[in-house]
Amino acid sequence: MARKSTSDSGGIVFKTGLFAILAGLAFWIFNQFSGKKTGEPDTGPRTELPQVPVSGPSTVSDNLLPHSTTGELVRHSYYTLSYAEEHEQAEWVVYELTRDRLNENWVERATSFRPDPGVRTESATPRDYSGSGYDRGHLCPAADMAFDTLAMSESFFMSNMSPQVKAFNGGIWRELEECTRDWARKFNHLYVVTGPVLTRAGKGQIGFSKVTVPAAYFKVLLAPEQQQAIAFVLPNEMNTRPVMDFAGSIDQAEKLTGLDFFPQLLSGEKEALENKLDLDAWPVNQGRYKKRLDEWNAR
Repeated sequence: MARKSTSDSGGIVFKTGLFAILAGLAFWIFNQFSGKKTGEPDTGPRTELPQVPVSGPSTVSDNLLPHSTTGELVRHSYYTLSYAEEHEQAEWVVYELTRDRLNENWVERATSFRPDPGVRTESATPRDYSGSGYDRGHLCPAADMAFDTLAMSESFFMSNMSPQVKAFNGGIWRELEECTRDWARKFNHLYVVTGPVLTRAGKGQIGFSKVTVPAAYFKVLLAPEQQQAIAFVLPNEMNTRPVMDFAGSIDQAEKLTGLDFFPQLLSGEKEALENKLDLDAWPVNQGRYKKRLDEWNAR
């Protein structure tokens, strides 16, 4: 049998090497666009992300913004957030909730959880939550953004997610979100700030990105026309207590979280509103509370 020439062997080696280089380049390109943090291990099959609307300029006025302790502001079309890279989640999100928006026909709920391209240091990814036992809990609720396809889509950025105990996310947290929509209809519009309490020791970390599991969450509401305000701080756990048991003033929430809420709106004479709390101005649906106890907490 004739021997292969040296040139033939060299050609095979060259082609094999070229194939390896091209394969490596293809793998690198795939990783760059697969929505995972650099160096993150492959934990499961990848699925192609659906096409989503492109973000436009933010409609959230800067005078609504709380103080950012990180300086990492990310502006989306209908909400703005301050990202805490140390905890791989927002320290707060802020947006306006109006009666008119809630009265719009709701768009189909999105399911496109994905990294936030607006986070300079890279946000957490959906895989950080896989198998963790925690829900990807919305800070800005999807239902509050259901008036518009773009608004709904942007609410599924991972920067808007935080690890929540399932019975908390689907229980008292859900009740508070639904109460907030009731109050927005009553007052015509609300300014809403929501976030994790990162000044308390958390419940550990999850995922390759080491996402902090917060011990508690806050929600601060301001009705500017009626000059009413209220704040809530709820532990990240299943709860049977009435939601109003966790109500307090803005000043109380500021002391607990180390944040300054509405510094541009509540200054001068209006600063007194931070210590004001009129529980009668914030009625609660008792039927919904009973439903939480009987149904939501048991899921």
